[in-house]
Formats: sequence, C-alpha cells, structure tokens
Amino acid sequence: MELTKELLETLNQVPTGNVADNNPDGYVMSPSLRPVEPSLHMIGRAFPVKCKGGDNLALHEGMAAAKAGDVLIFDCEGYCEAGHFGDMMANACMVKGIAGVVINGSCRDNQDILELKYPVYAKAYCPAPTVKKTHAVMNEAMDICGAHICPGDLVFADGDGIVIIPQEKEDEVIEKALAKFAKEKEILARIRNGESTMTIYGFDKIE
Repeated sequence: MELTKELLETLNQVPTGNVADNNPDGYVMSPSLRPVEPSLHMIGRAFPVKCKGGDNLALHEGMAAAKAGDVLIFDCEGYCEAGHFGDMMANACMVKGIAGVVINGSCRDNQDILELKYPVYAKAYCPAPTVKKTHAVMNEAMDICGAHICPGDLVFADGDGIVIIPQEKEDEVIEKALAKFAKEKEILARIRNGESTMTIYGFDKIE
C-alpha cells in the first residue's frame, strides 16, 4: 500500500478503534505509551531502533537513517530517568518528514513538542541528561511494549494509543477499518435521531 497524501488525509479521520477491531494478526502497544499531543494522528512505516536506556546516541543515529514517512520506534528499555528525546530532535524529525516517534522510555521538552504539533509517544517525561556512548541496532524486528514490530509494518496511532498492522495484512485491515468508519457514521446519525444502542446493535435480542 502506498501511503499517498490523499490516503493519509482519509486515514487521519479514522480512529484507532476502527483499526484495532479489524486487526486480528496485529498488535495494540501498551497503553503506558502516551502521546504528548492527543489530538494528533500518526501514520507511517515502522523503523525500529534498539537503544540503551539513559543513552541517546542511538536515537540520533536512527533519526539520520530513517526516511520521510517512517515512524521511529525507539526501544530505550523502558528507562524513564533521562530525557532521551527533546524539542531539537522533534524539529529535526519534522523537517526530515519522519511521521512520528515512539519511545519505550522518557522524553523531555514536552511543552515545546506540544506546541510543535509533532507526534511523539513516550512513557514519561524527565529533564535529566543522557550520555552518548552506545550505537544503535537499526531496522530489525523487535518485541516492544506488547507488540512484535517488523520494519515496514504500518503504525497507526491517535490519542487512544498505537496499533501495529503487519505489512502483509495492511490492505485487508485498512479496507475493513474504512468500512467500519463509514458504518459508524450511519449509526451515529441514528443515535442522534433518538434510537437506542440496544436496538441498533441488536443487544435487546441477547437472551
């Protein structure tokens, strides 16, 4: 699937719930990963980077290696006692066209990133400094925060969380998610006309 501008504009209207409901072979990442700005969508190709907690050299290396449209998935070992990623790095990612950042660990400069309107997910905020010693292991499959992520998998995220769609399943998942999104528009109209969710969904028939 080519993530064209037109397709992204459409997908940015679709909630992650519609995707997760139709993604049986994929994953929802741990809800401990929270967005700096919950109103943003983040959609792109996974670029996994293995890092050392408290050390952000690997993050800079990953930023340099990733391409436009990628979502950087930084595994910082869940370490939350240092600010692995901050506003300067967010600006650099935005300029390069990187679609967003996920950090299994902490970041800092949250207010600046919030104002930048750039998608960043992390477990915590911490202003403490990092060292620069350990090189990255990049673009290899990884198990992180409840998900198995392969390079190129489709990352689909919003304020509710992060869904990982296996690349070989993405066409089917997105087609079904779009269909559900359209169906829910019809259901919402019925709800606003006063119909009960019990009858709309047939729950009143459950014995």
